Amino acid sequence: MRIFNFLINTNIYISLAAVALTVETQLQLGMPPQWHPYLFIIFFATLFDYNLHRLVTVLTNKEALNSDKHKWLKEYLSLFYVLVVFSVIGFIIAVFLAKKEVLIILSPFALITLFYSLPIFKNQKYLFRLREIPFLKIFLISIVWSATTIILPIVQSGKSFDFAHLALMLLERFLFVFAITIPFDIRDMRGDEQSGLKTIPLVIGVKKSMILANAFTVLFLIVSLLHYYNSAYFILFAFVLSAISTLFFLNSKILQKWSFYHYGILDGTMLLQGILVWICYFLN
Repeated sequence: MRIFNFLINTNIYISLAAVALTVETQLQLGMPPQWHPYLFIIFFATLFDYNLHRLVTVLTNKEALNSDKHKWLKEYLSLFYVLVVFSVIGFIIAVFLAKKEVLIILSPFALITLFYSLPIFKNQKYLFRLREIPFLKIFLISIVWSATTIILPIVQSGKSFDFAHLALMLLERFLFVFAITIPFDIRDMRGDEQSGLKTIPLVIGVKKSMILANAFTVLFLIVSLLHYYNSAYFILFAFVLSAISTLFFLNSKILQKWSFYHYGILDGTMLLQGILVWICYFLN
């Protein structure tokens, strides 16, 4: 359990989930699972980005470290700084090993991610980030996760793929990430309301938001069935298992009481999906 807590608190866990989805993309494209520099780019970029949110907090609002949300950060601040440096160094090394085309494709998404976390406009009274634009936060997260974990393997391969196949892959990934992100907005409702940020749960309520999360998960399943019913059965089987387990996690009242429900279970659905596809591939 201590190792699990460490992986979650350091954001290594969510970074591994990003790698798992990228390897999943390799299999969806008909490629064998293999290590490439862009996997390290994905890992270190995710690690840096998720810790960047905390770094901004440390630099701009040190009083927030006294809250329960940042208890781990306050206790292990030195380790946190080491993680930030480690992620930057790892990212730079991976960049030098990657193809130029991969870096060009990654650049706009990297800028969006940075502007999502860092202030675009700041004066003595106001700090503005992209995440504060009404309803934009959840769409940015879903789009960036979908695009980066799918487009980079495509560019690295240097091959041409069927447009409809790629479009359905992007749609599936977007629907899935969107669905599991809604509970995070529900969790953050009080803080978002105090900061004047409009999110889906604040506008339509918790109950309808959860219905939407379930609906997007079902849509993910339907699109997957239409996409793979007559081709890659091992992917279809993995996606069915992923959708069913995600629906269970979204609606389990018992699991929702767990302290790591969001960062452990919901984020873990992405890691689980990648593992399921990988296992079904080797059992195929």
